[in-house]
Amino acid sequence: MQAIILDTETHTLNGQPIEIAYAPIHIENGKLTLDKSKLFDQLYSVDEPISFAAMAVHHILESDLVNQPHYTTFKLPAETTYIIGHNIDYDIRALEKCGVNSSNIKAICTLALARKVWPDAEAHNISALIYMITKGSEKARDMIKKAHRADMDIILTANILMHVVHQLKINSMEELFEISEDARIPRTINFGKHRGTQISELPADYIQWLMRQDDLDPYLRKALENNAITTL
Repeated sequence: MQAIILDTETHTLNGQPIEIAYAPIHIENGKLTLDKSKLFDQLYSVDEPISFAAMAVHHILESDLVNQPHYTTFKLPAETTYIIGHNIDYDIRALEKCGVNSSNIKAICTLALARKVWPDAEAHNISALIYMITKGSEKARDMIKKAHRADMDIILTANILMHVVHQLKINSMEELFEISEDARIPRTINFGKHRGTQISELPADYIQWLMRQDDLDPYLRKALENNAITTL
């Protein structure tokens, strides 16, 4: 089994990946380590122009993609079991566009974990968390200036994850995955007329309506199912 922290940059929101970076990580004796010597970072050509909105985030230009391999040539490293990232579902969808089969991947979301560890943080994006962890250090500022490129986002995410592992006293990758899965199950509804309401306090008819929606978030569905079990 192999665990990697991975990040993608796409040509538009939910688009084709124009940069993919990853590096292997390990958890041993409650300590997380990132192997920077094996960091993979590759630009890819895509089938459509880069949107200017996306360009404003990652600063990758059309000229950067000339003579780069097509994004569909990307392959995960052998025996990858765990993929970790901030809002990892976005990156998993980008990998699927490359033809990667994600059915056996155990995705670990550092965004969900950060919300669990620091529920009262002003914001849970990578840059805000790094400033919070470092108490607004100059070193953090220098690193964050290079953020929104996949390679630096991996290093910043690893820094956040190191603190998560320490705070939650996690000793294995599987334990990290299980805690991430639990953290991703919402406790309140975050949309619609019942926004902010505890799942356990939602009206029964509204829960039934939600459960009939084909595009319902799987973690919200799990929360609703868990609530139904506890109320039996």
